Amino acid sequence: MKRKYNWSVLVGAAFLMASSAIGPGFLTQTAVFTEQLGASFAFVILLSIVLDAIAQLNIWRIIAVADKPAQDIANKVFPGLGYFLSFLVFLGGLAFNIGNIAGAGLGLNVLFGISVGQGAVISAIIAIGIFIYKEAGKAMDAFAKTMGILKIFLALFIAWVSNPPLAEAAIRSVNPTQFSFTAVLTIVGGTVGGYITFSGAHRLLDARQTGIDNLSAVNKGALSAIGLASVMRLLLFIAALGVVSTGARLDPANPAASVFKLASGQFGYKVFGIVIWAAGISSVVGSAYTSVSFIKSFHPLILKYNREIIIVFILISCLIFVIIGKPIKVLLTVGAINGLILPIALGVMLVAAYRTKIVFGYKQPLWLTVAGGVVVLTMIWMGYGTIAQMLTP
Repeated sequence: MKRKYNWSVLVGAAFLMASSAIGPGFLTQTAVFTEQLGASFAFVILLSIVLDAIAQLNIWRIIAVADKPAQDIANKVFPGLGYFLSFLVFLGGLAFNIGNIAGAGLGLNVLFGISVGQGAVISAIIAIGIFIYKEAGKAMDAFAKTMGILKIFLALFIAWVSNPPLAEAAIRSVNPTQFSFTAVLTIVGGTVGGYITFSGAHRLLDARQTGIDNLSAVNKGALSAIGLASVMRLLLFIAALGVVSTGARLDPANPAASVFKLASGQFGYKVFGIVIWAAGISSVVGSAYTSVSFIKSFHPLILKYNREIIIVFILISCLIFVIIGKPIKVLLTVGAINGLILPIALGVMLVAAYRTKIVFGYKQPLWLTVAGGVVVLTMIWMGYGTIAQMLTP
């Protein structure tokens, strides 16, 4: 029987995934690689959009058809595999959440002059408030939409005032002069790696918006999420390109803040505070929700106390940041780690697409399977290239 599709939930799921992707690490990665590769980073972004879309379409469709979370699908593919996948995603989500909390704290520090630690605690309390609310799902959808729109409009403003060389960026998007395995792995990992691609798909599961009959809507949701994240990536890229093309150097301690400040002075710096707070807090919500969704089917008590576990997850992330600090290097490293998780997660989903006990009467389009397999092999190859670069003296 066809379920009536709730478009508000669909859009909310798309924004949840995009907001999960557009975190502080997303801002940092974009600024760092734009400075390293210049206009040629446009090619990396274009390549990553194609890889992101293929990965997301496969994963969202198979989860929707199976009507089960990714960890249960993985356990049906091979007993115990779901626990391994959950372990990887949960740890990756926790590491990312430390950076998300840090980014939100930095945003309040820029805006109000309070310490980054105090800002992190305040932001954690706000995120927890969303899950305490009785209608947490609806609140999460509305919050994700609001923060997503805010980030895009502010990034559009900074991209406009930075006066970027758009013609050169367009040429280099198909004819790059520089390339980096690490950049592709990190950008794809930071967009659909680890927990991120599952955030929207698991939100659709919780809202009971699944089934073969609704695959066209699932496709729209998956591609809309990639589109939103890609628009933000492009806006940040051209903003950063406008700054670095003048010969300006970004501050390695906070490269993303440098882009905004150099583009529009103190006002731009305040805009950065709003953007990184919105990025951080929305990613905290997405990361906590999705990471815990990977363990809640393992035991009835986890399902029963799902909301409380999410709150503890946020509190632990906040506590670790307050104790450790220094998130910039962590944000870059975790993006690459999530890129390494992606071929495992996507590979499992591709195998599941051909197990009738999982997908029932669903027939996976051959082109989607082949394209998914190419993404898996490409990410493994680039992961190998990245590790080889790191090991080279």
